[in-house]
Amino acid sequence: MMSDFILCQWSAWAPGFSARDDRLMELGNSVVPECVPKMLRRRLTPLAKAVFNVADLCINGEKTFPVVFSSAHGEICKSLTMLQTIQAGHELSPTAFSLSVHNAIAGLFSIAYRNTQEITVIAPGQEGIAPAFIEALGMLYEGADEVLIILYDEPIADFYPIAPFNLNSPDPCVLALRIALVGDGLPFQLDRCTQSRDDGEHPVQLQLFLRFLLAKEPSLSLGNQGHSWTWHKK
Repeated sequence: MMSDFILCQWSAWAPGFSARDDRLMELGNSVVPECVPKMLRRRLTPLAKAVFNVADLCINGEKTFPVVFSSAHGEICKSLTMLQTIQAGHELSPTAFSLSVHNAIAGLFSIAYRNTQEITVIAPGQEGIAPAFIEALGMLYEGADEVLIILYDEPIADFYPIAPFNLNSPDPCVLALRIALVGDGLPFQLDRCTQSRDDGEHPVQLQLFLRFLLAKEPSLSLGNQGHSWTWHKK
């Protein structure tokens, strides 16, 4: 499989990065975009706020796009907090529960931006970040002019055993990419490769891919257990 696409625009929030780039959102910027209703703003966790801010930088005006959200763990720390609430014998907030599910951020996003386009939420497991690109490319080939990809993850709470698995990153990270088949931007090519790799799961690959965007290297290969892909800057 080989697919060409254009990276029209990207932006990121990555506290673990020291690089200076206009596309990296300032760490202290927690102002939620004006388009988000006040009732929704109160429901946004810090991770959700970062997703909204980063995505907003890739959205031009009032135009809406199909969106692919991809996260290995979603807001699993919020789920742990609810379990601890139950363990302590307290009542669980229905609102808190509804906002802890894997597609909660995507649902709030669709409401805030009045986006009635197709929205997909992926929990890719060992497949890493590639499924989000494959899903987005499928939308483009089906006729979408542009697709917004939002990759995000936060560190897993110490409660969950993660060793010896390479599935966690010490810092949260959010990356938004607006891609198209034609237009202005950086040409890319995504290839399936036969190389057997062990690059970790989604949170780890997300950090590696962001470093790739900021660097001058022409290509990056990522994968797990024979499911490997290479991104080429053309």
